[in-house]
Amino acid sequence: MSVKFPLSTGEKVSLVRRMLDGEPVSRLALEAGVLRKSLYEWKAAFKAFGAAGLNRKRGRKRGGCAAAAPSSSPDAVAAAAHPPETGPPDELARARERIGELERLVGRQQADLVFFRKALRSWEEKPRVSEAPICSPSSKK
Repeated sequence: MSVKFPLSTGEKVSLVRRMLDGEPVSRLALEAGVLRKSLYEWKAAFKAFGAAGLNRKRGRKRGGCAAAAPSSSPDAVAAAAHPPETGPPDELARARERIGELERLVGRQQADLVFFRKALRSWEEKPRVSEAPICSPSSKK
């Protein structure tokens, strides 16, 4: 069986439903030409967001660094524990994705702040050879 990539949302829904009906995951993965891990991820997304959860964009997002700290504020924890159930599933999935993007942005900004604070402390603690100013106006015009 030839498999085209990426699989459509409908094909993913079919695989997840077959998985929920009790078919062996390894057989489904082999048949579809995907990793078992992907099937389990699709199952979790399907349970959380419905069919719209299988159409989410994965991987690195625009904006640079992937090392973002997740938010652990009380509001974020409460929101994750009790997500709002208003609106259609795809709207809810988009809102959750946007929240994730914003949390990653805050994490990147926190990492930048830590980096620049360390750099500033290092600069301030650097011993000076003389009392001359660190930089002077250029004589070239």
